[in-house]
Formats: sequence, C-alpha cells, structure tokens
Amino acid sequence: MVPMTAAAPAILPRVTPPSPTMLSEYLLAEMARAGEAAELPLHRRLYEALRRALLDGKLVAGDRLPSSRDLAHDLALSRNTVVAALGQLTVEGYLVSHVGSGTYVHDHVPQRATRQWAPMAVPAARLSARGEALTQRHRASDLEIQPFVPGAADFSAFPVALWQRLQNKHWRAAYPEMLDYNDSGGYGPLRRAVADYLRVFRSVRLDADQVLITSGTQQSLELCAHLLADHGDTVWLEDPAYWGAVKAFTATGLAIHPVAVDDEGIAPGEADEQRPPRLIYVTPSHQYPTGAVMSLARRQQLLASASRCNAWVLEDDYDSEFRFSGPPISSLEGLDEEGRVLYMGTFSKVLYPGLKLGYLVVPKTLVHAFKQAHYDLNRPGQMPLQAALAEFIEMGHFASALRRARQTYAERRQLLVDALAPVLSSGVGRIHGAAQGLHLCLRLPGHADDRAIAAQAAREGLTVRPLSAYCLQRQDLRGLAIGYGYAAPEAIQRHGAQLCELLGKTASCSSK
Repeated sequence: MVPMTAAAPAILPRVTPPSPTMLSEYLLAEMARAGEAAELPLHRRLYEALRRALLDGKLVAGDRLPSSRDLAHDLALSRNTVVAALGQLTVEGYLVSHVGSGTYVHDHVPQRATRQWAPMAVPAARLSARGEALTQRHRASDLEIQPFVPGAADFSAFPVALWQRLQNKHWRAAYPEMLDYNDSGGYGPLRRAVADYLRVFRSVRLDADQVLITSGTQQSLELCAHLLADHGDTVWLEDPAYWGAVKAFTATGLAIHPVAVDDEGIAPGEADEQRPPRLIYVTPSHQYPTGAVMSLARRQQLLASASRCNAWVLEDDYDSEFRFSGPPISSLEGLDEEGRVLYMGTFSKVLYPGLKLGYLVVPKTLVHAFKQAHYDLNRPGQMPLQAALAEFIEMGHFASALRRARQTYAERRQLLVDALAPVLSSGVGRIHGAAQGLHLCLRLPGHADDRAIAAQAAREGLTVRPLSAYCLQRQDLRGLAIGYGYAAPEAIQRHGAQLCELLGKTASCSSK
C-alpha cells in the first residue's frame, strides 16, 4: 500500500459507504468514458474515475477504499496500475493511508448530505445576457440571403486553376516575414490595388496607407466598434437592418437605436436626434435588405447629423459592384469633408465567400491607432493569400471576374423578374429598390403575413426570407428578400414560377 503521509482522518458521521461491487461498476464506467475522450494510460483513467467519485460525493470524507489488491482484481487491472492511481490521489490530498488500517478519503474532502449513484442533475449552462441576445435574435441561418431555390452556391465561373497557380507561386516564394503576423495593415501591393480601385470606381478619397485588410465586414465592424465607441454608447442602425451589423454591435456592448428606412434610405427624425449616436451604420448605395439608394439630400442630412452629434459614420458598400442599370452610385465617403466616414467592403461577393478577405478605409487621423489595434486584437496574417489576390488584381483577372459576374447576375435577376411577372402585374407585389446586388426585395401589402409565406415556401423546397424578420422596431414592412445570385438560370425559371403561384394563392386566400 501507499505509505502513510498524514494522520488518519477523524471518524465522521456519514451515510452508508458504497459496496465494493457498486464502486467497481462506477469506476469501470468512468474509465471507459475517459478512454473515449482521450487516449489516456490505464492508471490515469483510474485516477480520473476515482477523482470524479470524490468530487461528485460518491466517496465522502472518512470512507475506506478497498485494498489495492481487491481493486486490481475487481477492475481487471495490474496492482501497479492501481497503486499509481491511489498514490497520485494521496499526493494531491484526496486520500490518506494508514498502515494496518487502509486507505481513506481525507477529512477535508467536502462531506455530502446524500450519496447519489444515479447520474446527478447538471445545472443548465447559462449564457450572459449578451450571449442570449446573440444566439436568439437575428440568427445568421435564418436571415442570410442565399439561393431561393435548393442547391449549392454556383462558383463555376471562378478561375480555380489560375487561383491555385498564384497561391502556389507565393507559397513557394514565401520568405519568413510572409509567414508571420503583419502589423502594417496588410500586404502593401494589395492595399495599393484596393486604393486604386476605390478611387476610380467608388469615388473614395484615400491613399493606400488608409487601407486595412481585414477578414471581412464583420471584423471591420467589430474593429470600428471597439475603437470608436465605449460600452453602452448608442449606434444608429437602419431599420430593417443587416443582421451581421446587429450581431457585431450586440457583441461589443453597444446600445442599438433603430432608425427607419424609406425610399431614400435612412431617415432620422426629431425623435432619433434625442438619442445622439456615437456610431451610425448605413448601406447607402444599396440598403440591405430593401435595396433603397440613399438620395443626395439624405446623404447630406446624415453627414450633418453626424457632425452635430460628433459621431462616426460606418459605410458598408457590400455589393456596389453589381449595378445593372445607370452609372455606379458614388460613395458617401466622397462627400465627407470632416473625416467622419469609415468605408468598408469585401472581395467575397466577386470571388468566393470562403476567401474571407475585406478592407476598411479609415480617416488619416485614425490610421496609426487602427493598425495598432488591428494587430493587437486580431493578429492579422495570410500574407501569401493576400499576395496572390494582389497579383490576381494587378493582372486584370479581378476586373474580368467582375465583368462576368455582373453580366451573369443581371441575367439571373431579369429571369426572376420575368418569372414573377404575374404577381407584379396583378398588384400583389412590387419590386423595391435599385436593379443592383444579389437579391431583390419583393414588397407585399401590409396585411400579408410574410413569415407564413416564407414558411410555406420552405415546405415546398424554396428559400426566401421574410422582410419583417429584418425589422428591429417597425411593424409596417411586409415582403420577401429573394436571392438570385447563386441559382442556376433553369432553376430560377422553374422555381420562380412556383413562388409566383404560391404568392397568387396567398393573395387569393387573403382577399376572401
């Protein structure tokens, strides 16, 4: 037996100790469970099982354990294995051995009033209030606009072979600095390529030093929230809202104040001015999800409000590349004379979502702070991937991919509009917003139950999103957000007609 290392425990009043058979069965079950969780040696499995019995109150202060010889026999283990486990528990103070008497549970192990050999009820795991808000409202799986027909995303036009060659090239040439974290805001040539593109096509006034490469819009939003607002500060959010922004600001502890959107974009009124914001998040070129384009007058009004409140404006230009009629809409940042607008975008829409690369343009006065915080909080890297993307842009492949995607999505949008023609001509629904992006917003009458319609569509194998589910406070919007970007043309025609028929039936029933 393990030599005595402390005085024998005092005799404590206790409930009946377990029988050797009951204890052995429990230990065998716990050892099997420990073996499934990890490849542990036998003595460690026995140690974990005995320790669990002590912590759960199945063995209590003063209990005498079977001898190492009896335990080895009952558990079909070698005596050395048993002695090793008991010795470790003795060293850690759970057990004490007394020569001539046996091994006991030490008297400082908590005494339990009752001994539970059935599985104990485990208290339900509790999330924080913020955790509850993140998991219960605006779940991504419910609100992400994806194909309105079954099937995987269509990335067949993406030049996979070329992309692989570029990545392999930069991996082979990667020197140590390319494999480390990066504190400069991203790969220099990529930042310059982004700056050149935004100056020409989005009327953003910037130089390359103002560009930070991020892992996408979510990281850009969280970085802005961390650096520009304190816990509890107010953020104005469009209503209806992009679910990702709701998540980002909830996770960073900001107080969300919904501001209604109309046909000209976000429309703050006197009541909203009573809740002065620290941040204002907008999607001015193509409001998500209604598709509204913010008018020039409304843009000027918003910048004036931001100036009065000393607020920062976060401009999310998530799909401005895909405008199918008329000239591109210039950025809100291009009108900013005070350096209040932070502009963000992503490469995921043109290339593929799993790329997980985006960009954030910050005012010059914030460049140093944002680079430092980006490094400290996110440890950015992926330099070989960024280098491959920079060369992809420099060689003209990004522009080619954008032209192909713009043409493809324009054709698919028109197919969807044609398929919905009976609904549109009958007045049951109307398309709201600009001819742009990867989804259209079909507005329905105020009495329509868009959630029920979406649920019925789901039962028929279609995926559409109710517009009311994006609303934070307002109750007056009804409609469907229908994604067409990743649906094959033949599927759009077939399932568009199916959706049209469903909407027709719904309208007929509601009129009775």
